[in-house]
Amino acid sequence: MKSKGFIFMLLIAIVLLVTACGTDTTTTTTTTEKKIVQIGITQIVEHPALDAEREGFIQAFIDAGYMKDQDIVFDVQSAQGDMNNNKLIAQKFAQDNKDLIFAIATPTAQAIANETTTIPILFGAVTDPVGAGLVKDLNKPEKNVTGSSDSYPEAIEKTMTTIKEFFPQAKSVGIIFNTGEQNSIVQVEQAKKVLETLGLTTIEATATNSSEVKQAAESLVGRVDVFYVPLDNTAASALDSIIKVANNSRIPVIGADTDYAKKGVFAAYGVDYHALGYQTGTLALDIIKNGKKPGEIAIHFPKDGSLVINESAAAAQGVDIQSLPKEIVDKAQIIK
Repeated sequence: MKSKGFIFMLLIAIVLLVTACGTDTTTTTTTTEKKIVQIGITQIVEHPALDAEREGFIQAFIDAGYMKDQDIVFDVQSAQGDMNNNKLIAQKFAQDNKDLIFAIATPTAQAIANETTTIPILFGAVTDPVGAGLVKDLNKPEKNVTGSSDSYPEAIEKTMTTIKEFFPQAKSVGIIFNTGEQNSIVQVEQAKKVLETLGLTTIEATATNSSEVKQAAESLVGRVDVFYVPLDNTAASALDSIIKVANNSRIPVIGADTDYAKKGVFAAYGVDYHALGYQTGTLALDIIKNGKKPGEIAIHFPKDGSLVINESAAAAQGVDIQSLPKEIVDKAQIIK
């Protein structure tokens, strides 16, 4: 009897042991969910230059192998030129704790920098990062903010010199901009200094929103020989209004963004915004993939610009391209 009881107890122990082993096998199996990168993109307004910068930024991630809505989600928002919207977007991105935020244009970069000191922020289309209070040192930003500027040291000087060479008889240049945009103030001050050395008078026409741009342009008619449109978001968002006034009055328009030429200004000297956005995207990839800190990344600047001349716009604004200096025209990109 004792031997039968012992065998019975042994069988029960073996069953329990086998069951326990089976349970261990199933409970230790785990699954790891893939993390989707969340990137917020905010821009102050939609116009060709800023849109091109955004698309270049996104393309850098696509080329690096990221798939939209699978590996990465881009939450793209536009403030439509409204500062209240701009602030609300910044607050929402900070609350959502995005993995990284790309702020296009000075006002958006300033807004998001005021909302978070921990989320990595990259900016684009910012003319003066130091003057805007975004960084203290262009080579060592130190905090959570870095990015790309759309300006380079010779941009304004080359543009103003081109105006003088194109129109040697001109006496005054009208500049249309928004005094509420810090980047525009910097450009206008630089332009005025160069124009003064060239013997040209600067006449300013300001607009606080896009609806005032046409009136600002009209106020310059009869007072200036050339319109100049800097990298100003307000003026750019209503560029069609400036072009209409210029065409009606036969006043040539020079722009600081090559995309302006595609929209109808006679000539534009500027940088490739898609390429700038792409460069900023590579900086963002270094942060996302390699864990680099924004404060360790120097501000990126374009190395050079290019001149674009629009033939049909030249005719509409009373410019005979054949009369312009051949050595300058030959180096320019001519579009119709």
